[in-house]
Amino acid sequence: MRTTPDQLRAMKQRGERIPMLTAYEYSMASILDAAGVPLLLVGDTMGMVVLGYDSTLPVTLEDIIRHSQAVVRGTKRAMVIADLPFLTFQVSREETMRNAGRLMKEAGVQAVKLEGGRRVADTVHALVEAGIPVMGHLGLTPQSVNATGGFKVQGKTEAAARTLLEDAALLEQAGAFSIVLELVPTELAALITERVSIPTIGIGAGPHCDGEVQVIHDILGLFPDFTPKHTRRYAEMGKIILDAATAYVADVRTHAFPTAKQSTSMDAAVIERLRSEQREAAE
Repeated sequence: MRTTPDQLRAMKQRGERIPMLTAYEYSMASILDAAGVPLLLVGDTMGMVVLGYDSTLPVTLEDIIRHSQAVVRGTKRAMVIADLPFLTFQVSREETMRNAGRLMKEAGVQAVKLEGGRRVADTVHALVEAGIPVMGHLGLTPQSVNATGGFKVQGKTEAAARTLLEDAALLEQAGAFSIVLELVPTELAALITERVSIPTIGIGAGPHCDGEVQVIHDILGLFPDFTPKHTRRYAEMGKIILDAATAYVADVRTHAFPTAKQSTSMDAAVIERLRSEQREAAE
């Protein structure tokens, strides 16, 4: 059985930390599910780490649906959450409902995530009333990067901190089952976590949230462009892949691969008859 919102609330009440990672395709999702990761996010971060854009803004709903389908097929226990990408929930509540419904029906995810506080609270409420579980997202909201002035910590002033506290309360009241806190000062993230009864999932928000989410490419060293401050490298898979691909290229060029071990033989008499027929035809 997959992780449920009720189980996440129980984890918060027990003080049990909640790990969460991004996933974008079947093979990686299968591995992360086997590792016991309870939450997998098909994030619009795929725009940068998978599709090569310089932001998340170009990601489409169809991108999220296709990648979510693969992640769902690769998992049995994890709750799969899909991002609502830029301009799929900002235009109208009706369009948001339609887009979130597509993610639930076509992609088979168990929840959706959308960015914002007060401005999306009514939308969150409508989605929850329609039976669509919603994860909120406060602090740095990457889809608003052009409005917020870049990828920087949010909520450092008293006024900004009060706004984030209010936004978290509004999302909880609207029915969100959890909230991602991205690039929020440690102390503020701790205060928000204390004040809401739903789990908070931090990223660059310090150690006091109820859980932590990281981009899988960052913790595995698979994204060469930059490494965020809030990331810890658990492996250098980029170097391992580079070394493996370099060795493969050398083996192919020097005839070291493939060998008889990776090949299949057939009856010598059959191939000789075929060669003989070919020679006769050539004459």
